[in-house]
Amino acid sequence: MVATMSKATAQFYPSRIDLSQEIRFKVVELLNQSLAASLDLKTQTKQAHWNVKGKDFFQLHQLFDEMAGELEQYVDMVAERVTALGGTALGTARIAAEVSILPEYPVDAVDGEEHIAALAERYAAYGKHLRAAIDTTDDLGDADTADLYTEISRTIDKRLWFLEAHLVTKTDVKSL
Repeated sequence: MVATMSKATAQFYPSRIDLSQEIRFKVVELLNQSLAASLDLKTQTKQAHWNVKGKDFFQLHQLFDEMAGELEQYVDMVAERVTALGGTALGTARIAAEVSILPEYPVDAVDGEEHIAALAERYAAYGKHLRAAIDTTDDLGDADTADLYTEISRTIDKRLWFLEAHLVTKTDVKSL
């Protein structure tokens, strides 16, 4: 069950942006959930980066670090969109842990394949969240936030592809 952010948990500021306060409240709540998931995914990706072992260590160590760096940019973009809408970005580690949509990372993962599988599961869940957020913010008439989610979604889908490509075996391939 996903915890929700209460309107009372943070300040909301007036804005001359041409979205009603009711719409901005809804979008900010969704953005803050996304912020929590983005922070969580970034730290889980760093967990993999720090702890990966095995024959592909160097390549995966670099890949995971690059992916975490991308997520750091998205954390900032999402938080800044919250504040542009007059909200307060709720981006502490404690808040992220409380409201993230992602499962906890398996800290006992060691080899590259274990880390890749764990990250693929989380990237897929995060991508699903982003696509739902695109639809929600578009339905609310906030094309700018929908566009932000679309930008993030494209990269997340690409990274999921990279992760899943490591997991494919010859027996997994099916003809069309």
